[in-house]
Amino acid sequence: MYLCSTPLNLDSIKKDLSDESIKLVQLHVPTTPELPPEMHTTKNLPPNLISALVKAFQMSSSSFSEILNSIKPDLLIYDFFQPWAPKIASSKGVPSVFFSISGATSLCYYHHMYTMGTGSPFPSRDIYLLDHEIFDISIAYTLIKDADQDFVFGNLSLSTDIVLGTSCRVVEEKYMDYLSVLSKKRVVATGPLLGDASDEHEGDSEIMNWLSGKNQCSTIYISFGSECFLSKEQIAEIAKGLLLCNANFIWVIRFPLGEKTTSVEEELPAGFLETVKERGIVIPGWAPQRKILAHPSIGGFVSHCGWNSMTESMYFGVPIIAMPMRVEQPLNARLAVEAGVGVEVKKDGKGHYMGEEVARAINKVIVEKEFYEGKRDRSKRLSEKIKENAEQEMNEAAEQLLRICMKNKKPV
Repeated sequence: MYLCSTPLNLDSIKKDLSDESIKLVQLHVPTTPELPPEMHTTKNLPPNLISALVKAFQMSSSSFSEILNSIKPDLLIYDFFQPWAPKIASSKGVPSVFFSISGATSLCYYHHMYTMGTGSPFPSRDIYLLDHEIFDISIAYTLIKDADQDFVFGNLSLSTDIVLGTSCRVVEEKYMDYLSVLSKKRVVATGPLLGDASDEHEGDSEIMNWLSGKNQCSTIYISFGSECFLSKEQIAEIAKGLLLCNANFIWVIRFPLGEKTTSVEEELPAGFLETVKERGIVIPGWAPQRKILAHPSIGGFVSHCGWNSMTESMYFGVPIIAMPMRVEQPLNARLAVEAGVGVEVKKDGKGHYMGEEVARAINKVIVEKEFYEGKRDRSKRLSEKIKENAEQEMNEAAEQLLRICMKNKKPV
């Protein structure tokens, strides 16, 4: 049983499950005037409604005991939004395993700060946060029910024997090992857990045909995920950077659900699309990200460094041009730089991105031969290692979960 903090497409997931003993249960999130059913997920959710969604999800805990009584699972897998779930499961003799979807490095960094205090330097100088990037952990305690005094981003003490993470040891081994020390739990990598890119088919032929007409490694892909929305000022600076650089590009721009935006064109600087029409396309809302990243014409990924995007970029061997925005993203960006597969766009003294720096970072990865050859080579080698180990890591994670189930299995 996997308890998730956002709604799942159960039909598509069940197609991938050959073991009928695995059940996915989606809790009913209360509907309010502020939070209608179409907003019961973080995808495309306006930022001002995030806390409302978290609070609504906490209200789902009252029915959880009945769900456990009904399906009688052998194991519960939970994420950090539900410390109440493993507590209820434990009262019924059901073991629980924490599943981190944000990568080990950021979890390790914040756990270090929680355990050692801000006065204790993190073991790696390459992983750090600037003053304006530090997230106040106390905010999470006010939103998450039953967090108590445990490490709120992990609730790791509630996890049975191990902690699962959507990561790869070849990428985060030293941070996984340090997290094991901090949490006193073995951290087990699941591997990248990427779906089949061939499933991304909705309206993608025009995009892929355009991309196929570009030279190898000549094009950058720009996307900030489904939960990070650019301001008009940020859009203008990225557009300025694209005008100043020499790269082809595919740029995906998303807006929060329900926002009354008539067109992407209105958000872009006047004349921008006409000026770049020979070397760039701007796509509103959605693009087949994995297909694009897997294409030989792509030479770099301008990303907010959310963990899913980071994982996909490393898996396909695409250098990362990092523009992190919040919470764990700056730590992920510095992990990419430390691994030699990314470059971070510099901010000005006020913490803002400027078009000139966007262009400078893009040109390093696409144009400056001495620089980009090293980044591409390291990205390719890391990709090969991730793919080589993916099946073994997934099997190891499955074996560990089975061991916990069998250990807890009561004789009939």
